[in-house]
Amino acid sequence: MSKKKNEFRPDDFVVYPAHGVGKIVSIEEQEVAGMSLELFVISFEKDKMTLRVPTHKATEAGLRSLSSPDVVAHAMKTLKGKAKVKKAMWSRRAQEYEQKINSGDLIAIAEVVRDLHRADDQREQSYSERQLYEAALERLIREIAAVSGSDETAAAREIDGVLVSRAAAA
Repeated sequence: MSKKKNEFRPDDFVVYPAHGVGKIVSIEEQEVAGMSLELFVISFEKDKMTLRVPTHKATEAGLRSLSSPDVVAHAMKTLKGKAKVKKAMWSRRAQEYEQKINSGDLIAIAEVVRDLHRADDQREQSYSERQLYEAALERLIREIAAVSGSDETAAAREIDGVLVSRAAAA
């Protein structure tokens, strides 16, 4: 299996499944249990958090580059689709939504946003629906902003525009 030494470099934006978009600030050596380990130091500014991921485990851990513009376009198209809400119990659905959000897969995250979005005239979201919706929406906004090089406000407006037009068409 041939693999480039490191596919990520300092200043690269990356996506870590459980935390969303972060930025590699450096690659450092650290001694752990008498062994020297090379680590990516990833900063998640919004969450005021720094994560260290061993470089040799990065791909295994799900660390990936930002989505391509094609994937972003697909995610936006997904938002336009009709919500697919299963008839399963909420606890089961909530678990599935949580898994999709933490998968780091932009399309899966867009599905959660689409399925949990409520237009103003629809019934209120429960507290847990709202929490999941906001978590998915935030991940989507951050990655779309990072890919397009725009700020999060512009990305949020773009997503909101799609969701509102979808609700109006329904």
